[in-house]
Amino acid sequence: MEKNTILAIVLSTLVLLVSFVLQGFVFNPARKAPAADQTQSHITAVSTEPGVFQNPASPAAQETAETSPSIPAGYAELITPHTSISSQDELILQEYVTIDTDVITAVITNAGGDMVSWNWKDPRRSAGVNDASVELILSGNEQARAFSVAFGNYEAAGVTSLFHVNRITPYIVEFYRDFANPSAGTEGRFRLTKRYEFKPGEYMFELVITLDGGHSTPGFNFSGNAYTLSFGPQIGPSFEKLNNYYDYRQFHTFVNGKKRNAKPNDIIDTRPSWASISGKYFAFIAIPYLAQYNLRFSEKAEPGIAAASRISMMRPAANISKIEDTYRFYLGPKTQNILSHYNTGRNEFDIKDAHLVEIASSRGILSPLEAVLKWLLLMFYGIVRNYGIAIILLTLLIKILFFPLTKKGSEATLRMQALAPKIKELQEKYKDNPKKMNAEMQAFYQKEGYNPISGCLPMLLQLPIFIAMYSLFNNHFDLRGAGFIPGWIPDLSVPEYIWQFPGDFKMPFFGWTALRALPFIYVGSQLLYGKVTQMPGQQSNAQMKMMLYFMPIIFFFILYDVPSGLLIYWIFSNILTLVQQLIINKYVLKKRAQQAEAEPVIAPKKNKKNK
Repeated sequence: MEKNTILAIVLSTLVLLVSFVLQGFVFNPARKAPAADQTQSHITAVSTEPGVFQNPASPAAQETAETSPSIPAGYAELITPHTSISSQDELILQEYVTIDTDVITAVITNAGGDMVSWNWKDPRRSAGVNDASVELILSGNEQARAFSVAFGNYEAAGVTSLFHVNRITPYIVEFYRDFANPSAGTEGRFRLTKRYEFKPGEYMFELVITLDGGHSTPGFNFSGNAYTLSFGPQIGPSFEKLNNYYDYRQFHTFVNGKKRNAKPNDIIDTRPSWASISGKYFAFIAIPYLAQYNLRFSEKAEPGIAAASRISMMRPAANISKIEDTYRFYLGPKTQNILSHYNTGRNEFDIKDAHLVEIASSRGILSPLEAVLKWLLLMFYGIVRNYGIAIILLTLLIKILFFPLTKKGSEATLRMQALAPKIKELQEKYKDNPKKMNAEMQAFYQKEGYNPISGCLPMLLQLPIFIAMYSLFNNHFDLRGAGFIPGWIPDLSVPEYIWQFPGDFKMPFFGWTALRALPFIYVGSQLLYGKVTQMPGQQSNAQMKMMLYFMPIIFFFILYDVPSGLLIYWIFSNILTLVQQLIINKYVLKKRAQQAEAEPVIAPKKNKKNK
């Protein structure tokens, strides 16, 4: 008995000593916090202990704390040593939680409860088209940490402590951790919980942020904010350089029913309905369900990434012991078809009239024309299942619809050819008197019933179509990865090439990275078209020579790096116009010959002689 008594006393003494050491280390506000937590407004993470905000973890969570962490393939090298601030932190192992649906695969780490990966699954992958998934959370040299929470404003560092994990369902997971709050006294504690909820078939998910101070923390005020929730450093897909040809990033907010452009580094306090970072084909949209919050976009650089695009949502300070805020985030394709579901309510979150489709809608006076062209293109694709052929069929349809105008313009051009000798005569006669020459030319045109603009009218009317087609091929999501000719044109949304220059070589002055075939084919078709439509006497006209030879060459450099779909449209437009011109020329010449044969019957010259 004496031996057992002595042993019990020794063990009790050791337990008391350990408890005093831990209390002085964790809860003493005068003690300097570890370096890893100095940037978190002096908020210190503490281990969950029985009786303190204890929500019993699920069996799955307890098993996770006692076994080795689950690490998806490709993330093992991203694990960094965790700086423990309590011996009990060793019970929490770093792990990655994978959420897999039919449209996305998301990976979340329990280090801060942040998302490190969001892979978009191409719905065409079953058909072998563009089989690879697309990572929509890009990182630099370090692992991405999207949806990070920081105690303070946008300048505060995000929480990196290891959280407990509670996997509620395959699509719902919670991350929670208790923190000491020295500003609320030595007993000040609160729990931070991040609850993610996903839905099958949805590119949107819900995130609920909860700060629960119980009876020990009556409010949350860290540098004027309760917390800041941030997304970054960049949305995918990966890129070498942002430009309008390949990809870009734009910042928008939606306030009072209107989409507005936003500038980086400005604090936005108008509480927009949503805010977005959009690229050429994908978009990130944040919908905060908060009574008050401030926004800030940022392009703050990060090592290892060419450009960054971040968004921070700052929740104002609150004098209440519990905060529960709901956010919904969309991260997926920038298509009208998908985003329109959040107007009609045909989505798993029952969202209506959100106007997220504004992100994919074209702006400007030509947007209705672009919408019509897109509808026609999709219709032809539904028939032939090849976007390259669909572009050719769309071009053919446009030429058929414009044939009456083209015919009228060609007839005017041929009429101009017939009047050319008389026009040249007037120009020579009044070359020293421009004012008189213009008056005589106008009188001559009026007498002959000819309008010089009529020959240019068809081209002017087709110019808006070309501009709308450019916008369509440069932004239409369905053209992303849509091939035409295997081995040559695998993607109509980007420039094709027949030879990629080795390494990082770029052609001096022009900056070209590859040798392309379509720009040369375009120049050939444009020169051939100009040659066929050239009028007699224009060979010696310097201005017409410039239009015939130099303009196609200038456009060659302008269009060298445009999407291949646009060049296919223009090339086949030139070829079809050339064929039309040959047919019209043959028709007009035949009609002119018939008129010439009929002239002796009318005998207009004899009437003149009789006079």
